Amino acid sequence: MRFLYSLPACRAFSRLAEIGYFRSFALSQAHHNSHERATASNAQPHAALTDISPARHPFSRRKHARQRAGALPTALLLSLGLLAPLSANAAQEEQNEQTDFAPQGKTECIAPAKPGGGWDFTCRSVARLLDEQNLIPAGMQTLNVPGASGGVAFAHVKSKRHDDEQVIVAASSATTTRLGQHAYQDGKVDDVRWLMTLGADYGVIAVAEDSPYQSLNELLAAMQADPKAVRFAGGDVAGGFDHLKVLMAAREAGIDNLRALPYLAYDSGSVAITQVMGGHLEAFTGDMTEARGFVESGHLRLLAVFSEERLPGQYSDIPTAREQGIDVVAPNWRGFYLPGGASDAAFDWWEQTLNRMAETPEWQQVMQDNGLMPFHKSGKALDRFITQQVSDVEQMSQELGLQ
Repeated sequence: MRFLYSLPACRAFSRLAEIGYFRSFALSQAHHNSHERATASNAQPHAALTDISPARHPFSRRKHARQRAGALPTALLLSLGLLAPLSANAAQEEQNEQTDFAPQGKTECIAPAKPGGGWDFTCRSVARLLDEQNLIPAGMQTLNVPGASGGVAFAHVKSKRHDDEQVIVAASSATTTRLGQHAYQDGKVDDVRWLMTLGADYGVIAVAEDSPYQSLNELLAAMQADPKAVRFAGGDVAGGFDHLKVLMAAREAGIDNLRALPYLAYDSGSVAITQVMGGHLEAFTGDMTEARGFVESGHLRLLAVFSEERLPGQYSDIPTAREQGIDVVAPNWRGFYLPGGASDAAFDWWEQTLNRMAETPEWQQVMQDNGLMPFHKSGKALDRFITQQVSDVEQMSQELGLQ
């Protein structure tokens, strides 16, 4: 089988761990004197749980009825509902106390493309949830910095915001692809701090709803007969991640003259899709999150998804490239990096904050609604993954004649 990135890590999708954050609330003690009548109506909440001896009634006037609930094991309190979830504000305060850093005022997420693409989706989805969950102090603004498949944003952060700890930058496999091809001028892997991946967005091939092509094989057969017959549009530069998907699929189909296959690059996936919908180009190559809205509106039709198995839920009827005889898998991880000069304290705060967001049911719903699959890496594991992926891209690009 051909993987766009032939790494075991690309296939090792781990489920996001469920971590609960709890705090105990104070349990009042009922103070009874010898003449006071103990009734259920005037008993303090959970007073019955302060004494677990079956021989003793919870509303007894005996001294043991005033035992402190805090003596109970935490596990028992949890099972009885006596530990309540932290409020979002309390969670943020607790986290700030655990680190030596907290953002001041509004934060920013840089999306290295125009609105409507995958990086824009990553920023806006995460910014909305961070704000709704009160995990950031004053909201997060999405700043679109398009150009050079993330290169303009990378250079901007490296030169202008090297030590800015108020900003995170959306990244993906497209980022490491361009780094592996040495396309970011003097940009290097260690110029930034790789923060976290939150999920994987699988690549797709799509056509306009009225396109004559009904399957990936039909499309590839037309390309085999005439390399100029199918012009692809993508929200990535020539030689970038979106382009590589097409070249890998074409090579698997036995097409030799890969350089002759037309590919037109646009500043975002949404712009590329509008070109296909308007009949100006024949096919779109990109990711599920970019295509989803246009598929649901009936303007775009998916021919294949580059996943190991069919996606769950509403996209389960979309065939994989593999089941059509084209053995290419192309997961596009989505995550973030920090400026290279960010402190360890800032890194830890952002990592903890994004982890908390990723564990919420709301983020799980975002993933499900947009066809994202679990792919969670951070810290040294992410550093190793990024380094290896960049190395693999460099080798693959040389094999395909892209360097």
